[in-house]
Amino acid sequence: MMNTLHSTNSGDGSTLFSPGATIAARLAVVVAAVFQVATPILPSLGIGRQIGQQSSSVQALITPAGWTFSIWLLLYAGSLAYAVYQALPAQRVSHALSKVRWASAGAFIGNGLWALYTQLADLTFVSVLIIAGSLACLLHIYRHLAAERALTRGERYVVALPLSALAAWLTAATIVNIAATLNYYGVNPAVDKATIGGAIILIGGAIAAAAIWRGKGNPWFALVFLWALLGIYGRNGHIPAIAATCAVSAFAVVVVTVFALRGEGARRLWLGDAASNAVSVQRAG
Repeated sequence: MMNTLHSTNSGDGSTLFSPGATIAARLAVVVAAVFQVATPILPSLGIGRQIGQQSSSVQALITPAGWTFSIWLLLYAGSLAYAVYQALPAQRVSHALSKVRWASAGAFIGNGLWALYTQLADLTFVSVLIIAGSLACLLHIYRHLAAERALTRGERYVVALPLSALAAWLTAATIVNIAATLNYYGVNPAVDKATIGGAIILIGGAIAAAAIWRGKGNPWFALVFLWALLGIYGRNGHIPAIAATCAVSAFAVVVVTVFALRGEGARRLWLGDAASNAVSVQRAG
């Protein structure tokens, strides 16, 4: 779908596509994306401690295996690619981008602040508030992208893909952060920890499945959340309750994604015309 120029009022008398508004938003996204990527390297400069070191003493049963966090390399790369793409002159009048620029800047700043705070302090309740704020920004973006009738190829793979992936990872990370924070404050419920961990995984799986359904089967969200479940299984899959609930949650995510993508509009939105037409031909045959 070709993007059209709208004169939507932003509430302060300016338009979403006025030169001042778009330059400020585009610059804010670029600066925020760089800030997000730069803050985790501060410990290597002698400022604070590595996030892994800070979290090692408060890990919960639902904390994923260390190798799972390598996904941040892709999330950072995707965020930077998105920041450059949305700043291009040709994208100034993108209707989809006009709805997500400021929220994405907020999410990136939140991620940078979370890393900065955690490296200097610890996984206290403040870290939960920061990551929850970042997630709120990303879910705002997720909702708006799902509401689009169509996306250009660039919007699909350089905007929707990295931002949906980041939303999925922070959905899982927020839940893990809350569990780690409870450990930080020494909260030890009388109920067996494996039972609590399994219950949290099921709740997380239900939240992800609901988000995927409302997001018209967003495959990028589903894949990243499955990666998080794989990481949880990889670290504590030897515990029956953790293994079983990871399997149940993964099954729910896959089933909901497949059913939601049965709609031609959903497939076209996330996968493009070629994928949608290919599935339609297979069904017709």
